[in-house]
Amino acid sequence: MKKILKIGSAFIGIIVGAGFASGQEVLQYFTSFGLIGTLGAIVATALFAYLGMTLTRLGSRLQTTSHKDAIYEVSFHPWLALIVDYIIIFTLFGVGVVMVAGAGSIFDQQFGLPAFMGTLLMTILVLLTAMLNVDRVVNVIGSITPFLIISVIIVSVYSLLTMDSTFAELNPIAKEQTSTLPNWFIAGVNYVSFNIAVGASMSLVMGGAEKDERAAKLGGLVGGLGLGLLIVLSHLAIFSKVDVVAEYDMPMLQIVNELSPFLGTFYSVILFGMIFNTGISMFFAFGARFTEIGTSKFKLFITITLIIGFIASFAGFTDLVAFFYPLIGYLGLFLILALVTASFKMPTGKKNRLTDHE
Repeated sequence: MKKILKIGSAFIGIIVGAGFASGQEVLQYFTSFGLIGTLGAIVATALFAYLGMTLTRLGSRLQTTSHKDAIYEVSFHPWLALIVDYIIIFTLFGVGVVMVAGAGSIFDQQFGLPAFMGTLLMTILVLLTAMLNVDRVVNVIGSITPFLIISVIIVSVYSLLTMDSTFAELNPIAKEQTSTLPNWFIAGVNYVSFNIAVGASMSLVMGGAEKDERAAKLGGLVGGLGLGLLIVLSHLAIFSKVDVVAEYDMPMLQIVNELSPFLGTFYSVILFGMIFNTGISMFFAFGARFTEIGTSKFKLFITITLIIGFIASFAGFTDLVAFFYPLIGYLGLFLILALVTASFKMPTGKKNRLTDHE
């Protein structure tokens, strides 16, 4: 059970980043559709549970150290494998840069400090953590997640108990919010597609570090269900206060600030931690794709990549999110297709470490 919870917690930590923890993703993908957006959140929960289980089970079955091994092994066509491989590579670096930029936004918005201080601190923390082995990285990621889960539950309960209007009355206001998605169903699928593209590589590496396939599979399932529950709770919390918090870049943070300025500061620290979780996942898996984990070559590669990412982060958090997130969401459909294929084509028999595909 301990292994299952560790993997499940780490899976949530890998997926959850600046957009989710701040509430901005949930507002755009689910709350902007009003009451029916709740169905989108339920669809997302089911998909996260299935795909989370598939990813961690596949990683454990193949004992893979990189997403490359798994993707090329189970894809029904080499061209699909190639497309998915490069989509993941693009996603890892792109979202990693967004996370570094997001750290700067927290320093600026919540504490009134120069953004570069946040980006620099995040870059240093990710670099130091990337020097650890896979098990220790997973432990670091998983240790932060429970604080987010507790915080989201508290904020959701507070929001629902202090509602000034009914959901029916708030529905028109929710629907006034901007969303680039055409309807609640596509929004739910696109949200999962984006986040699986973000978390696939590290989830496979994490599964590969676990020899007990059943524990890996159940860990992914628990993580997916837990993530879905957090989405539903966050959606209800933001929906219940949409008339007050919709104008803010970080709606969940604003709800916490209303509850208590001290708790707002505490939540900012948690938000920074979740950004760190996603950031380390992205850069660690990016390095694992091209070099062997733990080697001097890996450490040098990570260092150079982070320096480039630090420079790129000055493009700005909002602009980076606007560019990467929708694009990755649609590209990630190729990955979901590959994973669905994998669930039917998953190798059986003795596990072995695969040879690299160039």
